[in-house]
Amino acid sequence: MTKLPWIERPAGVPYFVTSQGEPWTPIGQNDAITWPELEGLFRQRDLPGVERHLLHLRDTGVTCLRLMLEYVQGNHRFLERPAGRFVPAMVQLWDELFRLCERVGMRILLTPFDTFFTWVRWQHHPYNISNGGPCSSRTRLLVCPATRNFIKARLAFATRRWGSSGVIFAWDLWNEMHPAQAENQQDAFAEFIDDVGPFLRDLETELYGRAHLQCVSVFGPELLSSPAIADPIFRHPRLDFASSHFYETGTIDHPADTVAPAVSVGRLTRDALSHIIDQRPFLDSEHGPIHSFKDRHSTLPEAFDDEYFRHIQWAHLASGGAGGGMRWPNRSPHVLTPGMRAAQAALSRFLPLLDWPRFQRRNLNEEISISGAPVHAFGCADLRQAIIWLLRPTLGAAVTNRGRTLRQVDQSGEAALTLTVPGLTPGFYEVVLWDTRVGRELKRVPAQAVAGAGLEIPVRFDGADLALAVRPVECHEGEPG
Repeated sequence: MTKLPWIERPAGVPYFVTSQGEPWTPIGQNDAITWPELEGLFRQRDLPGVERHLLHLRDTGVTCLRLMLEYVQGNHRFLERPAGRFVPAMVQLWDELFRLCERVGMRILLTPFDTFFTWVRWQHHPYNISNGGPCSSRTRLLVCPATRNFIKARLAFATRRWGSSGVIFAWDLWNEMHPAQAENQQDAFAEFIDDVGPFLRDLETELYGRAHLQCVSVFGPELLSSPAIADPIFRHPRLDFASSHFYETGTIDHPADTVAPAVSVGRLTRDALSHIIDQRPFLDSEHGPIHSFKDRHSTLPEAFDDEYFRHIQWAHLASGGAGGGMRWPNRSPHVLTPGMRAAQAALSRFLPLLDWPRFQRRNLNEEISISGAPVHAFGCADLRQAIIWLLRPTLGAAVTNRGRTLRQVDQSGEAALTLTVPGLTPGFYEVVLWDTRVGRELKRVPAQAVAGAGLEIPVRFDGADLALAVRPVECHEGEPG
């Protein structure tokens, strides 16, 4: 079997490519080894079912799953027990998953610990000193030297056993870094990255002649209360890309409509990019209605959740994120709906319209000007390409389900407007209008960028939203090619 090519980050470009130079975009979501679609891995209970699931994901455009090596909502999936002894049944589980992903062509964004359940169920965790582990307190997980050695040993075991192919897209070295895990030491994040990141990179280079990409993730709202942590999350020189978890209070974690979450994602993505100084990629690697689900014990109505999901992924991509973000299902059961899978497929079919390995985008959410019908505009561009997503803020008709507003698209009427996109090189362009619901091209319109005036695009569309891909065309004697 030919091994999957590794994923790389081209210098100066905020997107990903394979080691063969082909564009690659992370489209997927968070999954877990105990959730319905992967639970058949344990003790090989249903490997054909897991393979069918992975094939279905691949065929709907999914390229990547975010997974935790240890997901410990219960006591029977610890990777080590006791600390330092790798549980044979869990090693076999991961052997099978990596084998299936290699066969199917699925990649994994892998993080070594489920830090949420490690924290809330600390009394059961093998790393707890009370259970014979190295750590005296969960508040020292990031700074305890003895624990650090076990973390490195876990990463070393994982890459020696499973790191030889491109199934591992990247390492999320620590899921949701939080000051509380480091006794609120201000420099603990950078110190952890400086120690663990090079250790893993050097080991992989020794083993394979190259290393997988690295990031760390953060619970997004924590950036508001601890702004100093933005520097290691978004700018640490040893990390290859940046990642945050979009759980904004109210709009995203407990949505009442499907527009406000998209507006928040656009703002949060723009803010994340403002922290980055070297054009590294950025992706939201967790989002979803966590407060609705976890605290209020409510699963969003399916039609509402499908629209909420679709809006978030397009706001993320158009604002300059790599891919559509990675949903934490927060549904009962913990799986994405068919409508969400259709939305991922629609996004994947749009991607070939852009030249990603040469797209040096900058966020233009606030710079794009609009005349005509009211819309929210999300966009990014460089000198020769642009992505724009238009979302209508209100429609004349709506239905309410359990206090949540879902718009009736078929009664919306037509929107007519003109967009002006600054910064593109003067010349002629082709604009592809894309239906995000069904994932198909609607039509192509010509547009022209004029020095000092920007690219002007006349747009007419029905429905709630529209995506646009802008790319240059050859010019011949002053006319569009």
